[in-house]
Parts: sequence; structure tokens; C-alpha cells
Amino acid sequence: MACVAAALFATGESGYSDEKSSQPRRFAYFGDLHVHTMYSLDAFLNRNLRATPDDAYRYAKGEAMPHPRGGQLKLAAPLDFLAVTDHAEYLGVALAMSEVAAEGPAGYALPQSVRRGLDAVVRSRHFDGVMREAWRRTIAAAERHNVPDEFTAFVGYEYTAHIRAPLHRNVIFKSRVPSLPFSASHSSNPEDLWDWMDGQRRRGIDALAIPHNMDKSRGLAFPQATWQGTPMDRSFAEKRRRNEPLAEILQMMGASETHPALSPNDEWAGFQIFRHFDRSRPLGGVWRQGLGAGLAIERRVGVNPYRLGAAGGSDSHLGYGSFEEANFKPARTPQERGAAYALEQGGWEGYQMHRSASHGTAGLTGIWAERNTRGALFDAMRRRETFATSGPRLRVRLFAGYGLAERLRDAPDPVAAGYRHGVPMGGVLDGKGSAAPSFFLWALRDGASGRLQRLQVVKGWLRAGEVMERVFDAACSDGLRPGAADHRCPDNGARVDLADCSTTPGKGEIELGVLWEDPDFDPTEPSYYYLRVLENPSCRWSTWDAVRAGVTPNPVLPATIQERAWSSPIWYAPA
Repeated sequence: MACVAAALFATGESGYSDEKSSQPRRFAYFGDLHVHTMYSLDAFLNRNLRATPDDAYRYAKGEAMPHPRGGQLKLAAPLDFLAVTDHAEYLGVALAMSEVAAEGPAGYALPQSVRRGLDAVVRSRHFDGVMREAWRRTIAAAERHNVPDEFTAFVGYEYTAHIRAPLHRNVIFKSRVPSLPFSASHSSNPEDLWDWMDGQRRRGIDALAIPHNMDKSRGLAFPQATWQGTPMDRSFAEKRRRNEPLAEILQMMGASETHPALSPNDEWAGFQIFRHFDRSRPLGGVWRQGLGAGLAIERRVGVNPYRLGAAGGSDSHLGYGSFEEANFKPARTPQERGAAYALEQGGWEGYQMHRSASHGTAGLTGIWAERNTRGALFDAMRRRETFATSGPRLRVRLFAGYGLAERLRDAPDPVAAGYRHGVPMGGVLDGKGSAAPSFFLWALRDGASGRLQRLQVVKGWLRAGEVMERVFDAACSDGLRPGAADHRCPDNGARVDLADCSTTPGKGEIELGVLWEDPDFDPTEPSYYYLRVLENPSCRWSTWDAVRAGVTPNPVLPATIQERAWSSPIWYAPA
């Protein structure tokens, strides 16, 4: 496999160079599709009194911005794209409060004045005008900062629905935008949102919705029936798949890939799990569970509503995402978020400390697209050629096809061959009799982050009506090989010194690639496969806090993490 990986690296990690290929050259672009500014009511109530959509775009393009607690925030490298996604519900109320709150800006953080100002605005005859003005400013900011082939500023918003549990999603527009967004104030049923999106699409306004925080949905994010309890039919399934091609599987408030209780045979299922749930809430609603449910629903109604690509985001309510563990600066101070201190305090403040300490750094969405433009990036999201990362700018590729091993082994450009003879991440591979497909897996590290430890394939399949799953280590670092029985890489010896967060030198790889075949493949079973890439262990942000404070890391929290990336799946459809 070394020759395949070397050939790929030689053509450049972002695209491929075969001019005879019918496929256009595609590059990896990184950005955040989930950011709130002071136009979101909850952000304003949590002391974001300054950051506007213009500020959010300037930060994403590399400018330093003030932190509400003092100091500044600045990205190590600019992003390629950003969407400001303020809550449509009460959008821009903070803008109007300066006109109705007697205390003025200094009084906004006082609960009494905030309540008085909010009541006055909501009851005002001019409330619709307040929302329209905030929406107009949001659109205008995106237009000012959108520079094709340099930086893409999407127009978007958050639809914050709640039916017995949060069913939030971000709505991202391709180019044209409506006069006002459809919010949960119109309807909390996401199906009504999809109907509205379909209507807008007929008017030439295309958009897609991205569900997030599925882990908090009490299992309702990816149901087997409609939210009204009626059986899911083909029309419902088609409507969801048409409007929601992606899901946000990681953000600051937790990961939604899976959960240890749902994936007990996955040793890495506990990454960035949000710790503070109501224990009466049922588990479920995570991405992997949705992918499996989609296979079962497709068998029943003929359409898979949950062909969901991978996306990552921040959900920052400061206007600025923090993507690096060593430079994590959320809304709270280290003392307030309990990172390096014993969490013994009870009551509301103690809950907030526990809750904040379980937060992680922001995720990123990676998109393989021909250009850094709204149209090219949106089309790539629509075809699910996306991947998510936990913050580092790892580049990952996944292809599947028949005879790929032979076609890629001597190909001068394996990426071009992968497109020509297979399907990329996000695609569907149709069955070909009893033939077994092969998979091309590849990842390149972020030079500013850790080295790569392993490539994994996560497989889900439908057998006799039951959804199954398994994790395979497909490629190992440091010359190691997966075990023939357990399909796990041996320990590569990478360690972290918690005294200073230094790591074992010389362990891990810059690049990993492999041609892989499923040892358990059954051509009659509908399946999905996605690539998960793990770095060597490194310090979690809370341990960095402790090191800087000169105290022992909080024993309640994980001391280290393994940064990672997830590709969108490839689905196998039996003939």
C-alpha cells in the first residue's frame, strides 16, 4: 500500500492532477457552519454583548477579536468558510433592547433589565421589524465578506425546534435567501420546515438543514416513525433525505457519533460525551444509530431517510469558535468551568461548572470541492462529500469500488482512479452480484497537530431485520499491523507527559493509506462504511488549563484525548 499512499501524496493532498479524468479536481476546504453572535438571544443573555456577524466573519478570516472575559482570540490559521447561524426565534431582540432598556448597554447583563427589555420588545408592534432588520444585517454581513475563491460566507440560521426534546438544525442557503427565516415560532415540527424549504426551492432559493446535538434528543433525532407517531412512509423519508443530507456529529457541547452504551464493542465510543444528562432520558438519537435505522427503514419503505454525511461545528455563542486544545477559550474562565479544580460545589453554580467542564473544543467541517465558492461548497454538501474533524485540519479520503485494489495499485494518480472506478464518501455503491468491493482509505495529518495512529472502518449492516455494527482497524502507524482475529492495532507506545503536555517523539505517521476489504462481507446485506482517523493521544484543554495554573488536572475529567476525523459514509446497496 505504500506506493499508493506515496503516489497520492506526490500529487498534493488536496486534489489530483490527471487532466484526462472526467472528474474535476477537488480540494479540501475547512470551516464552521454553526456560530452564534449577539443577535441570538441566549448568546446575548450569556454576556455576548458585542460580537456581530461582521465580527464572526472577520475572526474566521484570521483577525484577532476581543474575548468577553478579557484578552483576545485568534485562529492559528484562517478558515475557508463560515456560516453565522443565529437563532431565528427572537432574532435580533438584543439589537432592539438598547431602545427599551432604561439602563443602557451596561445593564444588559442584569436579569431584571433584560427581562423588562425582552418583554417590551416581544410585546411591541415593531417585533417583526426587529427581526427583519437583524436578518437584513445578517445577510449584508455575509455579502460583505464573501469573496469567491478566497473565503465563502454562507447565509444561515438555526431552527430551534423542541418536541419533547431538542430537535435543532442549522439551515444553510446556497446563494439566494428568503425575506425572513422559518422558525420554531411558526412550527416546531421539522417536517413543516422541510415543506417550507421545498417551497422556497421551487422559487429558486435552495437550502439544506443540518441537525445537531442529536445526543440530547432523547432518541427522537432519527425516529422510525414521524414525530406525530404515525408510520414513516416513502414521502416522509424522501422529504427528509432531500432536505437534510448532513448531520453535525461534533461540537463544543459534545459528540453525537455514538455512545458507549450503544456501541459497547467500540473502545473509542466515549469521545467528547456530554456528561450532564437527565438520567431519566432514554439514550439514542446519535449519528451511528441513525445510519443503522436508515437501513431498516429503507427495507420497509424503499427510501433511506438517513443517508447523512458528516459535519462538525462549534456552536460558539461568542461569535468565535475555539478549535485548538491548547488555546481553548470558551465563555467561562478556567476557575468557572472547573477545568483544574475539584468540582465539589453544589447547586446551580456547581452544575454549571460540571456542565462547562464537560464541553470540548469546536469541530470543523471539511468539504471536498472544486472551488471555494458558495455554489461549489453547497453542491459538495448536497452530495455528502464532506468529513468532520475534532478541530485539527486532517484531510481524509474514502473510495469504494470493484477491483480498486488492482486499478489503484499501479495508478499514477490513485485519487483520479478512485473517482473513475469507484464512488467517493457520501456515495452509494450498487451491488454487483456476489462481488466484494474494496475500499481506499487515506488520511494526512494536520502539521500543527499530532501524528496519526490508526485508520478505522466503522461498518453497520442489516441482518435478518437487525442492525449490526463493528469497528475494524484497517491501517496502523509505526510499521504495526492489525491483528487477524481482533482487527486491532497493537499499542504504538505514544504517551503524554501530564506535567507539561509533551508527547513521545517519533511515534505516529504523517500519512496513512490502505486498500481494505471487508472480511465479513455479505452481498445480500445493506451496509454503510465510514472512515475514522485517530491521532496519537494529546492533552485535553482541561489538562492544559491545569498545567498553566500549576495544579493537578481535575480527576473527574479525561486528562488526554485522541483528536480524530470522520468521513461521510459510503452505502452498499445489494443488487
